Amino acid sequence: MSLKIDQDQRRFRQIVRGKVRENLRKYISQGEIMGKQGKDVVSIPLPQIETPRFRYADRQQGGVGQGEGEPGDPVGGEEGEGEGGQGKAGKDGAEHTLEVDVTLDELADILGEELQLPDIEDKGRSAIKSTKDRYVGIRRVGPDSLLHFKRTYREALKRMVASGTFRPGEPLVVPIPDDKRFRSWKTQTEPLANAVILYMMDVSGSMGDEQKEIVRIESFWIDTWLKKQYDGLEARFIIHDASAKEVDRETFFHTRESGGTMISSAYRLCAQLIEDEFPSDEWNIYVFHFSDGDNWSMDDTMSCVELLKTRVLPVVNMFAYGQVESPYGSGQFLKDLREHLGADPRVVTSEIKDKDGIVASIKDFLGKGR
Repeated sequence: MSLKIDQDQRRFRQIVRGKVRENLRKYISQGEIMGKQGKDVVSIPLPQIETPRFRYADRQQGGVGQGEGEPGDPVGGEEGEGEGGQGKAGKDGAEHTLEVDVTLDELADILGEELQLPDIEDKGRSAIKSTKDRYVGIRRVGPDSLLHFKRTYREALKRMVASGTFRPGEPLVVPIPDDKRFRSWKTQTEPLANAVILYMMDVSGSMGDEQKEIVRIESFWIDTWLKKQYDGLEARFIIHDASAKEVDRETFFHTRESGGTMISSAYRLCAQLIEDEFPSDEWNIYVFHFSDGDNWSMDDTMSCVELLKTRVLPVVNMFAYGQVESPYGSGQFLKDLREHLGADPRVVTSEIKDKDGIVASIKDFLGKGR
């Protein structure tokens, strides 16, 4: 019975995984699961799956085919007649929605399969160490909890065959203490691969709520994928208009837009943060900047290019710039970045016209496995 239940559970998880993958692009573009995120799982509504259940009738009422009536008559009274005579019942069935919990690791796997994302190659190794016990061999002594059944059975069988006590007609194998074999382990120390994501966002007057919602959804999926790739992942947040400052996640996504734009202020703060807290020989560093492409002046744009060339790009795995379309933004900054840094493989740019463009943008950013 237990084996049957396990098989049913595995089959149900496969069905859920297929449904999630089938609707993944809708979940991404609509941000449908964003409000249902726990620490390690998200709850996903799957209206296509209905859980079976029994319905029990009232024993004091006649069943179908009992009592008076003609074929075609409604069961239990006049058609459309509600309890107490109040109104008519609807004829359409309700949509049945089942919410299932999916781990963030599973979600990352589905995202990787659907978008064909390659695994990321580590650039640096963290100074943080992790110890793990690995089973590396077999020995003759040990606790019963580490008894290796197959090896013990094999040793007992070999002994009985060699001594002539094994009878094929009654194949009973009884191990003695000398037959017992136990798994042995070795404690190994491994460095953890750590990563930091530095998110930067333009919060000037041209970046409205819709543009920030696009950034919020896309950053959730970027976080989900990178957490799958690394043992430790830290996120830091910078907002900027004419000046830049570091903030927490909540402030990053809910700051009211205002003021002009000077992008170099964000790049300068980002470079300083990396130099002070995240040495490149110990951290895999990802920088994501989202803006509508307006900047204060061409002089400031050239300052951005210089900061990227000298202080940011030499120490990061990737610098990603996502340009969110806005009715007020010129979009010029993306053109300038591509002109001056388009040949650098560490620079990845993407245009995000609306929520439907989030999937393609994630593919642009994560599809190179850097």
